[in-house]
Amino acid sequence: MIFDDIDRRLLVELQEEGRITNVELAQRVGLTAPPCLRRVRALEERGAIRGYHAELDPVTLGFTITVFAMVSLKSQSEEALRAFEDQMAEHPEVRECHMLNGEIDFIVKIVSRDLGSFQQFLTGKLTSTQNVASVKTSLVIRSSKVKPGVPIG
Repeated sequence: MIFDDIDRRLLVELQEEGRITNVELAQRVGLTAPPCLRRVRALEERGAIRGYHAELDPVTLGFTITVFAMVSLKSQSEEALRAFEDQMAEHPEVRECHMLNGEIDFIVKIVSRDLGSFQQFLTGKLTSTQNVASVKTSLVIRSSKVKPGVPIG
């Protein structure tokens, strides 16, 4: 897809502040409101904008544990890979699941209320998932940068 300078500026602004009004967005990128809205809708239709969401603070909401689990599977057939992805999609504590190239098949981001609930998820759901050969976990101590989206420009 080809994006012009105005498209890129719209994407930058919306990625930074998804709740911005159309009028304010138009002013920031140098358009009037109607063409700004048309461009944003076109970006949505083209799939450049997948959705809008609120960024929540996990600790404030009682989710004090974030863990990255490196998962190796016994089989890497396409069917086995998709089955694992489907199973991870069913668990609300799994916030991200990425298939990797190399020694580890998947990295899974897990958010839990506390260490006990994470341990229950790990032993009761993740390690017992069909086709899982091994799981190595790393507990997040702190996060210095969490920046969703892409570096547009």
